[in-house]
Amino acid sequence: MIFLILQVYLSLCCALIASAAGAYLHLLWNIGGLLTTFACFGSIIWLLSAPSYEEKKRVSLLMAVALFQGASIGPLIDLAIEIDPSILVSAFVGTAVAFGCFSAAAMLARRREYLYLGGVLSSGLSILFWLHFASSLFGGSTAIFKFELYFGLLVFVGYMVVDTQDIIEKAHLGDRDYVKHSLLLFTDFAAVFVRILIIMLKNSAEKSEKKKKRRN
Repeated sequence: MIFLILQVYLSLCCALIASAAGAYLHLLWNIGGLLTTFACFGSIIWLLSAPSYEEKKRVSLLMAVALFQGASIGPLIDLAIEIDPSILVSAFVGTAVAFGCFSAAAMLARRREYLYLGGVLSSGLSILFWLHFASSLFGGSTAIFKFELYFGLLVFVGYMVVDTQDIIEKAHLGDRDYVKHSLLLFTDFAAVFVRILIIMLKNSAEKSEKKKKRRN
């Protein structure tokens, strides 16, 4: 069990490094966009369909997923660097602290204690999807955008807890697929990081506007 957890979190660390490399490649060559997003989804499908005994191939696909994901959020990271590089650091540290705290809470809790939240979080994810779909069709207000951000952050933080307990439960049942488990935690981490970064950028922009109004 301990060895599996170490494998999962070591793979997650490597995926985060690959994601940072993808973001850096975007800063160099502006490669991030719709194409890298589709490549990320394609790599995820390929990874999940690959047989478990092809370990090296699946690890390589996990790194490819992380690389394409990093390139896809590269434009957002580029914007954060232009506005204030400290926001990027704060967002990453905040995400890492939240991930560590909630993962530790899930590990120390009783088995299956938080698994029941999965249904609630799935409903929340469905609400976010339909709300985003409606906003794209009919246009959305600032209030709806804020709700999507904060509610989405709450949902994916909850998934950190549920997915960690789900991994532990599956390990007890004999599921040792650390690559798939790492992919699950990586998607949670990336989703939380993006939302925290957007929230911090929005707050920074609002503060700048208030300062300009006061000067005028």
